[in-house]
Amino acid sequence: MLTESIEHAGMARPAQPAMPPEPAAVGVDLGSAHTRVWASGRGTVHAANPTPAAAQRPGAVVRGRIADPEAMRTLLSGLLYGQRRPLPPGVVLVACRPVGTDARAEMALRDVMMTVFEPARLMFIDTVRAAAIGAGAAPGPLLIADVGAHVTEVAVLSGGLVVAAQRRNVGLHDHAGGLDADAAVVAAVTDLIGHVRRHSRHRQAIAAAVRGGLLLVGGGATRPRLAARTACDAGVPVRRPAAPHLAAVRGAGLAALAALRRGAMRP
Repeated sequence: MLTESIEHAGMARPAQPAMPPEPAAVGVDLGSAHTRVWASGRGTVHAANPTPAAAQRPGAVVRGRIADPEAMRTLLSGLLYGQRRPLPPGVVLVACRPVGTDARAEMALRDVMMTVFEPARLMFIDTVRAAAIGAGAAPGPLLIADVGAHVTEVAVLSGGLVVAAQRRNVGLHDHAGGLDADAAVVAAVTDLIGHVRRHSRHRQAIAAAVRGGLLLVGGGATRPRLAARTACDAGVPVRRPAAPHLAAVRGAGLAALAALRRGAMRP
């Protein structure tokens, strides 16, 4: 064969042009207990965050805020190293943030995201909105509660946007080991739903969302007893998506993927 005769003559094959790396979309959800990263074509990786008991210092994330940037950078770098396919440079990144995040907390989040991922584009999304996307929620007004380790959020979404929201710095780990560890969380969700219902604006959307029941996500949604007690105390039907603790990171990843595709369609 001609190919064989060239090789036998010691002539190298013509070099093939290098293909540019495939762009990637990335979603990040930093919780008080776990950090999760979703990347297109790679799936989700996650790890437990350093805790006060283990590190003799505040956790990496406390009440939705990065308290130890160096620990968080180390953790995220380790997660990226464990990806089965390395991320290319210039990813499109969407990071979750709790509702009501102030400018200082957002700046700390931005600094960590830029240092670790070096994205071409960085966007933020409210965790409740990301979770609604990741849960595949139907269009229309939506009442959603995200129960995490140290933060509980309740919000109403209308047209895909947060129109009313409340948060409470209480979560699953605050009363762990107590006689009734879920009671404080159920009370917080019920109280927050009441606050949202009394919101003076967007009353029609809020009323429609409440009639549709509550979408429960986050680590709290993995506890069937907590969901049942919330339905009873709040007086609304409660439903849970599959893998509710991953809904936010999935939604952030899908938002990043949509942004990546929109960018690719531009002339």
